[in-house]
Amino acid sequence: MATVDREALNAAYTDVRDDNSETKWAVFTYGEEGIGHDSSGTEFDDLKSKFTDEERCFAYLRVEIGDEMSKRAKFAFITWIGNQVSPLKKAKVSTDKGNVKLIIQNFAKELMFSDINDIEEDIIKDEVKKAGGANYGTAR
Repeated sequence: MATVDREALNAAYTDVRDDNSETKWAVFTYGEEGIGHDSSGTEFDDLKSKFTDEERCFAYLRVEIGDEMSKRAKFAFITWIGNQVSPLKKAKVSTDKGNVKLIIQNFAKELMFSDINDIEEDIIKDEVKKAGGANYGTAR
């Protein structure tokens, strides 16, 4: 089981959740010291570039959803396991995820990906929207 840099993860998590911050995502990766905060940013494409075939990581993403009457922030927790990650490392992700989720607690939708072609901002937004229940917009 990998150790988790709780302080660094919590700081990045809090920054993504902060309505006054520009930060839209944070990525948490495996390093020699365990799982730590790798990077944060504002552009979805920058987040997507963190997901490589050799990598396994976790991400916390802020998405704006709602209708013309109200916009609100919702959050997605993403687990990425690249296709070239060894079976042993893949197996350890589920245990490690539990430790990460002790810090990253508030999210509307949890998603897991292993194919970069499946990671699209609109797909994630739709999944978060579905998880939120009723959608009363007039679809304009």
